Amino acid sequence: MFSEVVTKATKLAVVILLLAAGGWAQTPLAVRIKGNQKWPAEEADRLYLSACSIVQQEFGGRTIRPQITVVLGAERDEADVRSREIRLVRWNPYLFAQGVVVIAFQNLMPPDERLLAARRAVNWADSTVEIKEISK
Repeated sequence: MFSEVVTKATKLAVVILLLAAGGWAQTPLAVRIKGNQKWPAEEADRLYLSACSIVQQEFGGRTIRPQITVVLGAERDEADVRSREIRLVRWNPYLFAQGVVVIAFQNLMPPDERLLAARRAVNWADSTVEIKEISK
């Protein structure tokens, strides 16, 4: 009986460790490389975490770690917020960091929260009254 409990506990511990290790191994950056370009994975990871942390500190308290696809060898340098893609002609740490900041900032407020905020803004604007209108 005791050995059965220990065996079940051991199996559970192994499963938990495997799941945790799998979570740590996942990266929020997917990369597509066109042509013969080098991907500086460690530098990109550091820049990604740094940019997300700065957006989090400046604009919101919750952790922001958006999934982003980086395309090296693109036709032009750009960040597409909708597809969460950063397209770079060649690796440029400054443009990459700018793209991460833009996408992370967009992630601060999910679409449903943006709609609620917009409704509140309209309601607040409609509820304000000029002082000269009150005196009439």
